[in-house]
Amino acid sequence: MSTFDFEPAAFIPFRDKAAIERVRRIRRQDIDKHPNPEFHIRVVPDADLVWCFVGDMFFRIKSAADAGETCVLILPNPARAYRHLARLINRFRVDCRRLHVFAMDEYADQDGHTAPEDWPQGFMHALKKHLYFQIDPDLRPPETQFKAPQTAIIKDYGRMIADLGNADACYSGSGWAGHIAFIDPDTPEFAGSLEEFKRMGPRIVTLHPLTIAQNSLHGSFGMSGDLAAVPPRAATIGPAEVLAAKYRMDNNGLTTAGTFVSWQRLTTRLVAHGPVTPQVPASILQTVPTDFYITETIAHDIEPIWDQEY
Repeated sequence: MSTFDFEPAAFIPFRDKAAIERVRRIRRQDIDKHPNPEFHIRVVPDADLVWCFVGDMFFRIKSAADAGETCVLILPNPARAYRHLARLINRFRVDCRRLHVFAMDEYADQDGHTAPEDWPQGFMHALKKHLYFQIDPDLRPPETQFKAPQTAIIKDYGRMIADLGNADACYSGSGWAGHIAFIDPDTPEFAGSLEEFKRMGPRIVTLHPLTIAQNSLHGSFGMSGDLAAVPPRAATIGPAEVLAAKYRMDNNGLTTAGTFVSWQRLTTRLVAHGPVTPQVPASILQTVPTDFYITETIAHDIEPIWDQEY
C-alpha cells in the first residue's frame, strides 16, 4: 500500500505527528493506564457520567453543610445536570448558605465585554437557571455567592477564590482544542513557557477557532455550525486556579446529539496521554491528583468506519 505523508493544518494547535499517532493508537483496554498514580483515569458507561459529576458535587456540598464549613466550587457551563443537583439539595434539605460557586468562564464580545446575565446563551445565565433558582429559596446561598468572571472583576477573580481558601473542587471537561475552561492554546493571552503558563490567572482571552466551531454545535446555538453566533472572546479562570484546587474532576463524554460521533475521542487521548504542554492546556491535569472520567463511547478505539460518512 502506498503512503501519503502530510503535515497537520497550520491552525491545529498541537501538531507533533509522532505524539498524535501514539495516542491515536491507544486502545480501549489501555486507556486507563497512566504513569502518574494520582492521575486516576476511570472509564464509565455513558449514562453514568452525569451521576459521577452530580454525586461528587452533592457529596461535597452536603458534607460541608453538615460540618458547618464553607464549600467553594469552580463549575463549568452550561450543564442541565445541575437540575439533578438542585433536586438532591431540596430533597435532603441541605443548607447552602456557606456555598460559594465560581463559574469557570463566560463569553465576551470583541472588545472584551462579558455577556450580561440575561443573555440566553450566557454561562452565568445557565448556571443560575439550572442550579441557583432550582434550589428552594430557604436553602439557597446569597445570590452574591454565585459569581462569574465578568469584565469588571476579572483582575480580582483569582483573588476572590484564593481568599476563600481556594476551590474545594474544580470540575471541567476537555474542549476540542484541548482547553480547560476557556484556557485555549495559541492565544496571545496565555502565551509563555509551561511553568509561566501554570502560574497564569483569570483574564479575557481570544477564543481558538476550534472552540468556536465546537460551541457552534451546542444546542444553545442551534447545533447548526453557526460560527457567527458564537462570541469571539471570553473571560476565564487560569491554570493557576485549576492547579490550586483541592480536588479536580475532568469529565469526557461529549458526543454529537448522543451519537457515536465525537470530536472528543482524540482530544481526550491527547489530554490524558500526550505531552504536558500549553498547546494542550488540559494536559496539566496529568501532573496533579485528578479524577479523569471517560465514557465508553469516548474510550472506543479510533479507527475508520467505512460505511458511514458524516
